Parts: sequence; structure tokens; C-alpha cells
Amino acid sequence: MKKTTFIFLCIEGAVLSFNVAACAALVPSIAYEFQVPLFAAGRTIWLYMIPYGIAALIYGPLVRAFDSRKVELACFLLFSLANLLAFFSKDIQALFWARFLMGLFGASVIPLALILISRHIEQKERGKFVGVFFGATFIASLLGLFLSGILNWRLIFLIPAVVGLVLWLGMFFYLPAFAADKVKFQINYLPALKNKAVFGIFTYIFLISLLYHGVQQWLGVYFSERFSFSQFVISMLITLTSLSGIFGEMLGGNLSDKIGRLRTVDLGIGLMALAVSVLVLKIPVLAIAVIMIAWGLGWTFNHAGLSTMLTDLPQEFLHEAASLNSSVRFISGGLGVALGEFVLRRSFNLGFILVGGSLVLLLIFSKKLLAVK
Repeated sequence: MKKTTFIFLCIEGAVLSFNVAACAALVPSIAYEFQVPLFAAGRTIWLYMIPYGIAALIYGPLVRAFDSRKVELACFLLFSLANLLAFFSKDIQALFWARFLMGLFGASVIPLALILISRHIEQKERGKFVGVFFGATFIASLLGLFLSGILNWRLIFLIPAVVGLVLWLGMFFYLPAFAADKVKFQINYLPALKNKAVFGIFTYIFLISLLYHGVQQWLGVYFSERFSFSQFVISMLITLTSLSGIFGEMLGGNLSDKIGRLRTVDLGIGLMALAVSVLVLKIPVLAIAVIMIAWGLGWTFNHAGLSTMLTDLPQEFLHEAASLNSSVRFISGGLGVALGEFVLRRSFNLGFILVGGSLVLLLIFSKKLLAVK
């Protein structure tokens, strides 16, 4: 893989991720401007995640038969325009539609990146490249979260729209074709899921994403309702999950190569279980900040280990695995947000206890689910 191609992938991932995490912090501001309840405004989260997850299923098989360059140019242009639509939204329904379209077209980015890394990078170095790619997404997420505390919420959609359109021009002129990677169009999800290793990894991904997003996407509401923090404080606390995540992705990718994929995954889920369990306590803001760092590190260690496992799967399942990764994470994450609304609006403590206990169970059974070296 050419260096410039990998740089394009990293920047593209960064644009995709700029406002994903920020939206959780912006829920109070969006609710205030459109005069809707907090939990109603929170639907902007899962209305992005579920379409993203469903659309991701087609992109892996699609780039098996069509030049990845053409697919990505079309999708990324439409993704950037959807961000522009969000900026101009006049009511909550228009914002809902913009988020839906962002999910539909943004889902192409990560499957393409994982496919290219798996095809063009040696196995012993894939963890490093996976870590750098997702590290770039967390840097962008961090920047978006930080700016969400000081800028109007609409600008958090305008920035990726403008940067995305400029990047699209660069991709149009300099991104190489991948026609040599084309083969016959096939959709092999059923055969892939019959493979024990594939089924185990995606069962695990479904569960961990459900639990993570059931907490992460409602942290803004939690900090607003329970502590009455300002938008700036809320954004800064959630920013810490992305700040730690930058180091977590890069360190997690290297740990996957050095100590093994499974150990890295287990280290991450252990940190997550510890962090969410402490959230039930009434603790000062500085202690919450430390918990947010631990939560972000745990998630990204887990994410980097699992993503590297995917690149090690048999090549005949590569395209399906790349799409399933995004699809399962986002469909499960969207369901987690919806279930989180159902539980957390009744009791934040009950929700955190349930998630913490479930994470411990997942840690105990990880060896059975993840039968990958």
C-alpha cells in the first residue's frame, strides 16, 4: 500500500469520526434549541448508528466486484453533503434525516480501510497499521468533542462537511484505483458465520458494542441530569474518553502484536468493567475525569485487539468480516443506545450495575468466544 493511500484512509476516517462522539455531548444543546426532551434529541445518535450498521453489510461485498476508489468517492461525497444538511437543519426532523444519511454513506469508510490493510500489509505489522488508523479517528473525535464545548452545535457538522469536500477533491485526483483487487461479486455472510472463529468474534463484538454504547452515548445526559454540569464540562469529560482513546488505539495495536490479541482484548474489558462500576458512586468531577480516561483506554484496547483479529481471519471471509465489523458494531450500538434510554431514564445506577456485571461475564467467557491466537 502506498503511503499516500494510507494517509487518505486515515484522514477519511478522521472526518467520519469528527462528530460521532460529539453528538452524545451535544444532546442537551440540540434539545434546547429545538425545544424537545433530552431523550428525544438523543435519537440523533441511534438514527445514525443503525442505518450505518445496515449499510455496512453491502460495502464489503461491493468492493469485491467494483473498484473501491469509485465506491468510496461516491459515498464520501454524499456523506459530506449530509453533514452540510445537518448544519442547515431547521427542525429536529431535518436533523434526524441528515443523521440517517450520514450513517448510510459513512459506513463505507472503515470496511474499505480494513480490507486494504489486510490485503496489502504483512500480518506481523497489521496491528500497528490498524492502531494508527483508528488512532486518527480518535484524534478527530477528541477534537470534535473539545470544540463541541465552545462552538455552536451546528458548526460541529459544518467542519466535517467542508473538510470532507476538500478531501474528496484530493481523493479524486490522487487516490489510486484498486481494480486489481476486483473479483466476482459474491455475498458470503452465511458461509462466513458458519466459521467458528468468525461467529465467535462477531458474537463478542455484538455484545461489547451493545454494552459500551448503552453507556457512552448517554453520558452527556447523565452528567446534565445528575450533576447539572455545563455544556463545556460535559464536553470536556467525554473528550477524555477520546483523548485516552488515541493512546489506547495505538498502544492497543502494538500490544496486539506483542502480547497477543486475546490478552489485549481482556485487558480492555477489565478496565471498562472497573470504570462503569465506579460511576454508580457520587464522586467529584476530578474523579469522574479519571474514570473517563480508564473507560476510554479500556474500550480502545478492546477495539484494537478485536480489529486486529479480523485482519487475521481467512482471506475468503475478508470482505464479509470487514463489513460485519462495522455493521455489527453499529447495529448493536444503536440497539444499546435504545436499550440504554429505556433503562437509564428510570435509573442510571441500575443501568451501570447491569452493564458492569455483563462486562465481567463477557471477560470470563472471552476465551470460549474468541478462539483466535
